[in-house]
Amino acid sequence: MIKKKTAGLIAFAVAVTAIIILLFRERSPFGGDNTSFATVSDKVITGIEFNDGSSTLSLRSKDGNWFVNGKNEARQGSIDFILTILKEMKIKSPVSPGLFKAEVTDKGIRPVKVKVTGSGRTLKSFLVYKTASNAFGNIMKISEKSKPFIVYVPGREVEIGSAFTLNPLFWQPYTAFNLLPSEISSVTLENTADPGSSFRIINNDRKFSLFGNSGELTGWDTSLVRRYLSYFTHVPFESWALDLDDEQVSNIVASEPKYRIIVERSDRGLSQLVLWERTSGKNGTTEKDTDRLWARLDDNTKLCIVRYVDIDPLLKKRSYFFSN
Repeated sequence: MIKKKTAGLIAFAVAVTAIIILLFRERSPFGGDNTSFATVSDKVITGIEFNDGSSTLSLRSKDGNWFVNGKNEARQGSIDFILTILKEMKIKSPVSPGLFKAEVTDKGIRPVKVKVTGSGRTLKSFLVYKTASNAFGNIMKISEKSKPFIVYVPGREVEIGSAFTLNPLFWQPYTAFNLLPSEISSVTLENTADPGSSFRIINNDRKFSLFGNSGELTGWDTSLVRRYLSYFTHVPFESWALDLDDEQVSNIVASEPKYRIIVERSDRGLSQLVLWERTSGKNGTTEKDTDRLWARLDDNTKLCIVRYVDIDPLLKKRSYFFSN
């Protein structure tokens, strides 16, 4: 009888021990409810929403394509970037109450609320506190009352906080021009450094005219005009210059541009790309960037960065159209 009781106690102890081990194995060292930031990898994400308390930006997947705020198609590279972060981010380290107070509370930093959805339900939600002093990513919380942590993506040297932005420019395709020749009514290229090489092309139902500063020109090659207009089919730019503050942008815009490209579209719309020389300062000196230019698209308040290799086909001189 005693042996049976002993055996029963041993079996009970083994079962309890196994349950305890299983519970601790499943539990995060910081508390599971506080650290489950990443979306389970086998879950299909179909929607992401950011809210900073004053505005909202949504990314939605429809028929295999992603859209920004339900209107503009999203840039695939930006979607791949955020999906990687949402599925792979992990805790780098906890944030002490004192550090959180100094870096977030005392500076009045408001969080970006992130909600990830899939199959019509919420898969994950958390708060992102953007700080300038965090080198690994941004401070995050599951909720207002939960513990704060520095979160990162293992094996990737990226500032993951940059992905949680409500600026729609970041999410849209990096495209300066995307026009078929039939969609172009006229093109004007102003070369401020060499005004004599500036020109204007008028496309009137595939009947072309070429103009210089003194009026209409003759003797040019029609095939070269057609080829030039075909270059507007896809003209990308490298990135938005979102790190420039308003004063820097104002100084660049106030200076003399290097080129101005004005396109009148057949729908009577107008597209304009203004290009400025890009410089950088090193050791008290100013060096010209021979690979890239500053650019402004239409009336955007932010500038973008354009590579010469992408824009060069459009920067022709008037002499280009004369085959001889």
